[in-house]
Amino acid sequence: MSTPNRAPFVEVVAGQPGDAPDPTDEVAVEPVERGSRLDDWAGRMLSTRRRRLAWYWGAPILVTLFAGILRVWNLGHPHALVFDETFYVKDAWTLWSNGYESAWPENADAAFNGGDTDGFLSDPSYVVHPPLGKWLIAIGMAAFGAGDSFGWRISTAIVGTLAVVVLMLVARRLFASTLLAVVAGFLLAIDGQAIAMSRVAVLDNSVMLFTLLGFGCVLLDRSRHERILGDRVAAVRARGTEPLWGPVIWWRPWVLAAGLMFGLASGVKWSGLYFLAAFGLYLIVVDALARRRLGLGLWSSSSVLTQGPATFLTFVPPALAVYLATWTSWFLSDNAYYRQWATQAGNAWTGAFSWVPPAWQSFVHYQQSIYTFHVGLTQPHPYSANPLGWLAMTRPTGMWYASPGAGEDGCVAEPCSQAITSIANPLIWWAAVAAMLYLVYRLARYREWRVGLILMGIVAGYLPWLLYTERTVFQFYTIVFLPYLLLGLVLTIGIVLGSPTDERWRRERGIGLTFVFLIASTLLSAFWYPLWSATTVPYWFWMLHSWLPTWI
Repeated sequence: MSTPNRAPFVEVVAGQPGDAPDPTDEVAVEPVERGSRLDDWAGRMLSTRRRRLAWYWGAPILVTLFAGILRVWNLGHPHALVFDETFYVKDAWTLWSNGYESAWPENADAAFNGGDTDGFLSDPSYVVHPPLGKWLIAIGMAAFGAGDSFGWRISTAIVGTLAVVVLMLVARRLFASTLLAVVAGFLLAIDGQAIAMSRVAVLDNSVMLFTLLGFGCVLLDRSRHERILGDRVAAVRARGTEPLWGPVIWWRPWVLAAGLMFGLASGVKWSGLYFLAAFGLYLIVVDALARRRLGLGLWSSSSVLTQGPATFLTFVPPALAVYLATWTSWFLSDNAYYRQWATQAGNAWTGAFSWVPPAWQSFVHYQQSIYTFHVGLTQPHPYSANPLGWLAMTRPTGMWYASPGAGEDGCVAEPCSQAITSIANPLIWWAAVAAMLYLVYRLARYREWRVGLILMGIVAGYLPWLLYTERTVFQFYTIVFLPYLLLGLVLTIGIVLGSPTDERWRRERGIGLTFVFLIASTLLSAFWYPLWSATTVPYWFWMLHSWLPTWI
């Protein structure tokens, strides 16, 4: 923020009808006050380089610390496998111990909760998600012990805190504003779904982080690619030649990095592939538009036929290589599930592909089996949520509930409740959805590239799920596109805030609205935090959160 210009200005006053204006006919008029008192204060506070650096680094660091506290406080409670932790925590520990996901005896959760963490079998277990996310969980378990519930969840909490950092970096680059970057990070820090998903050892937080990193890489490539493309076209024109196709740019390090990040995301869950596909298309479209702005005659053909293949080779093979690398332990473990499938009678490929090594034949068969499982998953679940209702948040996921008796876990007088509910801060979520709808209109009217990029993140994270309205899916899958909803909300907040050069009434109104929204969001997060963190509360307090019949 900068100090507004409060100096009086002069206005040219026209003479009588028919008279030519006289440049000396200048009279002082009442100055129009611009900015706000807050802008003046900020200008004074940031008047030195040291203070500007303190704001530039200090504010994001404070937001990060706050986010970490909300995610780590009392993280080991409850000391019980919560929701899908029954799969991922035990799979993570057997990955660490055996190199592959191993089976457990029936009803093993109680023994595991009680400290018997080595009761797994040598038989492999059929799993339907790649290993990377479970390896991340396993690192925390190895550091703190498999019997420590804090160790089960610490990796996920760190991932959730890092996501706040990455979102601030992306927002600062996207909006060129430390203030808006801090607002974006703060909203993610206090949002309920982001908090709850950081306090339970499941996979979706890791998908969110890796796809957000990939999004940031695409953002960094955009300006670099357009600059290099423009320089090369200008160099050709300087030689007296008019290019029709334009140059092919092979070295795009940020595209390579984006491919690696989306490959890592796919190595946690296959939903990362949606981002790979969506942003692969985005890179082609953005290149085509850049070539059109440069006046190239065959701009669309060159983007698809010349630059397109180069972009594909820079983007997709690295993602595939990283994805395959996440399965390294499967290839190295002879006893992993389906590892010996191709060596069994009647399974090996014949004909043109018989030369493919058995391990790779087995791997392809496993991937086909996983795909069949995912598209055919229609098992009823009490918290299944149709994707058509995700934006309205009609069915949040209840991950854990307990009713401690008097004198247990801080319960003073029965009835008491403890819950972990993966529900977003309602004010932040619904405001972000409203901002998304506004940005769709804004993109159609103004063609702003920032709006298009943000909406592409939402498209990649949400629209593919609309193809699976009959499949068993959950509201907490929306954590993957939550950062882009928040970026859209922050962009809208920036429009409401305006500029220090705006008239005072407009600027102060924008600051006031933003302040009220942030305070209300913070108070609402404080109200909901016990239900995100399994804190003991009276039953009546728990019921106060049943705003919709489907929420509790």
